[in-house]
Amino acid sequence: MIGKLDSDTLGRVLDRTGASSADLLTGAAYGEDAAAIDIGDGEILVVSSDPISLAADRAGTLGVSVACNDVAASGADPEFLTNVIFLPEEDDETLATLTEQLDAAADALGVTIVGGHTEYVPALERPLLSLTAFGRTDHHVPTGGAQPGDRLLLTKGAAIEGTGILATDFADAARAAGVDHATLDRAADFFGEISIHPEAKRLRSAATAMHDPTEGGVVTGCVELAAASGVDLVVAPESIPIQPETAAICEAMGVDPLRIFGSGALLATVPPGAVDSALDALDGADIDAAVIGEVNEPTGDDSNGGALVLDGECITTAPTDQLYPLWEADS
Repeated sequence: MIGKLDSDTLGRVLDRTGASSADLLTGAAYGEDAAAIDIGDGEILVVSSDPISLAADRAGTLGVSVACNDVAASGADPEFLTNVIFLPEEDDETLATLTEQLDAAADALGVTIVGGHTEYVPALERPLLSLTAFGRTDHHVPTGGAQPGDRLLLTKGAAIEGTGILATDFADAARAAGVDHATLDRAADFFGEISIHPEAKRLRSAATAMHDPTEGGVVTGCVELAAASGVDLVVAPESIPIQPETAAICEAMGVDPLRIFGSGALLATVPPGAVDSALDALDGADIDAAVIGEVNEPTGDDSNGGALVLDGECITTAPTDQLYPLWEADS
């Protein structure tokens, strides 16, 4: 098996969280992006951890953005990071590349790396990163806050991160499949679009829920948001924005852009009366967005309490990300 734990296995893990705390506002739960902790004086500390286990070419860049995205999607401004780096062997060049990427990406987001750990682990086949991001807010936005009647928004488009990975880690295979150099160059630049902090800042006052789709793409992101909120998300696939480079490279590589790594987009549920102002706020910052669906009362008997209804198909289980077989074949 590769990728995220299934919801049942994860549920057993989430039952084992040590001592309880009255200050914990949102804790470990399926679909939730981050923990929210009351630190007094009206402030909430938001904390989230994320690994980068397979992406190679821009692992440090991705690590910073992915960890900070969870904090931003929870309504906070990312401020601090810790990073853990495991390397399969002593490799000064790889270590220099990773730390330079981490430094540049954190600096670009205005985030300070305050500590971490680095060591060599010969059992690994490739570098492994794990980053924890911290930020503060006075208004926490959970993944599990969507309400029936809300509209579902998606910023930028599907498979932003996945497109960048395909254009770098799998560039040779993509060229062999017929993707031209210009398309690959543009797709590689998608790594510059991974942060969702700009759109989260503009949506957090109106949104009832926010969630950034990562592994498994928009489909998994919607399944997680639906489960966390106990609602059905009814989505029309034709309404989901897909950039031309994404469409070209995914078709050539035989993967579904709705089911590969989706960091760079933000899912947000917004009351109907706030949709126009939310879209206007995004447009004013030159951030593309679309209404891709609506929130309904749950209709099934799924144990997660909600489902994604995509083109009439009821989906309650997050799919395996379709990039994983490519990495396995490449190893």
